[in-house]
Amino acid sequence: MPHRFSNQNQSVVDSAYRFGKFELHPADRLLRRGGKVLALQPRPFDALLCLVTRAQHLISKKELTRTLWPTVHVSEANLTNLIGALRKVVGRSAIRTVSKHGYRFELPVTGEPGVRRATYERFLRAKRLIAQRSLESMEEARDLCCTVLAEDPDFAAAWEWLGRCCWFLHKFTPRSEAAGALARAALERAFVLDPDIAVAHHFYTFVEVDGGRATDAMVRLFDRMRRHPAEPETLAGLVQVLRFRGLLKHSLEAHRRAAELDPAADSSVAHTHFLAGDFARAIETYSGRGAFYLDAAAWAALGETKRAVGLLRERLRDAALSPLMTALLGSLLAVLQGKAQHAVRLMEAVDTSREPEVLVYFARHYAQAGLGASAARSVRRAMQAGFVCAPETLQNDRWFASLRKYRGFAGLLAEVRTQVAESELQYQRLASAI
Repeated sequence: MPHRFSNQNQSVVDSAYRFGKFELHPADRLLRRGGKVLALQPRPFDALLCLVTRAQHLISKKELTRTLWPTVHVSEANLTNLIGALRKVVGRSAIRTVSKHGYRFELPVTGEPGVRRATYERFLRAKRLIAQRSLESMEEARDLCCTVLAEDPDFAAAWEWLGRCCWFLHKFTPRSEAAGALARAALERAFVLDPDIAVAHHFYTFVEVDGGRATDAMVRLFDRMRRHPAEPETLAGLVQVLRFRGLLKHSLEAHRRAAELDPAADSSVAHTHFLAGDFARAIETYSGRGAFYLDAAAWAALGETKRAVGLLRERLRDAALSPLMTALLGSLLAVLQGKAQHAVRLMEAVDTSREPEVLVYFARHYAQAGLGASAARSVRRAMQAGFVCAPETLQNDRWFASLRKYRGFAGLLAEVRTQVAESELQYQRLASAI
């Protein structure tokens, strides 16, 4: 996170990074706890500053060593000893060791130099709202981010999170072209302010894959991995990109590597597990997220129809859903209740142009209702929009049984395999260059 300066009245602008009971003042090179100055030598101070400015993100051993000893070769023991000394000052739990990779500062940062405290508090509230992933929370988060940026136009992190919530609203709100344009503009502004901002790269992946540019996203993310090989956000983005290209095993591997670096890495791996037929794991990894469709669909796939129906009824009744999510949940409920015509009406009436992955879920609904030709059309539409359903999903998912009986299935499967084979070659080429 770059250091930024403000011409605002300094009496209302923070001069420190705040975490727990600590204040870290970069300009004065001071660390305070409860107002008392704590002695820190130059290198430990620089190490703490590096960790705090990238709080909640992994900092590799290589990067820390290069920052602290730019012109001198030192052993890894020097860094280990320095981190140990820092833990004695800020607490052992404040700095987490990520085995074989580096360190991550665990304490939440509640203030940043150059940003008004009230502004930063609004920013943190916006992030919490975005994590809820509902239309209401995203709209409130958007407004908060806009307020934050009106107060501090150079706050790069606020631009990236504004981009995230605006893209969500673009996907799930009818006639929201302005939200999509704002999402792109916000992320591009974040890149201008800080070209290396990891979370913005992760969020931009959503824009690319939903727009049918998963291949572009794969190239960009692999390029970033060459420069930042231990960045969980990049790997989390690849989880989605590789699933969109039909590469389920590579998608699962990307999540495994991301979780190895950061056990709390937020990726869409639950959807990969679902398409791989591991429905129990899909439910497990979907828990804790804003639950809407996937766990209900997984319970249905496991034969727990009553449980799935209960979840769907509850969410359709109580949640403020977008038209797309209403059609997705409602069509699954209709299929489970034997109301195929109602399911078809819901699926055919809704706009899916901003969410190609939904077309594969619709294809499962069509197939389960015995409409193999409609399922095939939905799979092809997904492919044309940029989402390639993995061959193993089409061949093994029980809900696709009627699709496999459809006379055009062999041709469809051949098309899918061709696309996946091309993606596999590109994946191997990009991976070998790292």
